[in-house]
This record gives sequence, structure tokens and C-alpha cells, in this order.
Amino acid sequence: MIAPWLAFVPLIVLLLLAAGWDVASFTIPNFIQFGLVAAFAAFVLFSGIPVSAAGTHLLAGLVGLAAGFALFAFGYIGGGDAKLFACIALWLGFRDLPQYALVACVLGGGLSVALLAARKLPLPATFARHQWVLRLHDSRSGVPYGVALAAGLFLILPQTEVFRLVATHV
Repeated sequence: MIAPWLAFVPLIVLLLLAAGWDVASFTIPNFIQFGLVAAFAAFVLFSGIPVSAAGTHLLAGLVGLAAGFALFAFGYIGGGDAKLFACIALWLGFRDLPQYALVACVLGGGLSVALLAARKLPLPATFARHQWVLRLHDSRSGVPYGVALAAGLFLILPQTEVFRLVATHV
């Protein structure tokens, strides 16, 4: 059955789009999160997840939203990052959420250190022609954490429950 695999296509495309958008503008538009929720709903319909399991995934998404907005309230991440984290938590559920959060935090820390180091170096003139590169290099700018959030899911996706569920339906 190919239908459950098709739900992964928008998941991957939307996460790539979120990461790219975040790098270019330090924002993640809401249509990406809406798309991730809709893709998860399609996944539930076609994968045969029991209603109770879908409910725990929904609860994980709500917990992810609360945690994300707590981090947002303290100024650690942006609002788009908080919503993206919640959408990924929805997809993962509680079983894979701790591993994902750890991987995403490590990647986010690495990204932060790399950006801080790069911002101390002079920007080559060829890169200085692009507004998004100037914004990324600006020491007053934040970190496009959507990159770490997307990369974290890509790294652990093959080991997740949702991936195994799809693999058993083929």
C-alpha cells in the first residue's frame, strides 16, 4: 500500500521549505504548519493508526506547543520554531519525542556555535550581495532554529514509530 508513504512526501517537502524559509528570513510561515497538520491527518486516515494512538499523537503535539511557547516566552526560540516543534511532536508522538528533542537541541547548539563563529569572520564580497546572507551574518540576528528542527527529524525518522508503521503496511 503506497498511500501511507505519500504522507511522508509533504512532511519532507514542508520541513525543507521551513528550514529554507527560516534561513532566508528568520520566519516560518503558518501555511507550513497547517500543511504539516493536514499531512498528519491524511497519514492517520491512510495508515490505519487506531484512534487512541492518534489521540496520543495529538496530545504530544499539544505538549510540544506548550513547551515551544514556553521557550518562545523566554526568548529562546521564535514563534514559528515553537509551532514547527509542535507539528513535529504531533507526527512523532510521545514515544519518539524525547530522542527527537535531544537530537534537535544538539543540532541547534551546533548551528548556534557555527553561526557565532562565522559571524566573527569577515563576509566575502561575493556573499555580501545577498540580503539573506547579510541578515544571517549579522551578529544581532538570531539563529534559524527551523533548520535544526527539520534536520533532527530527518536524522531520526527511519527509527520512529510512524516510519515503522508505514513500513509494515507495504
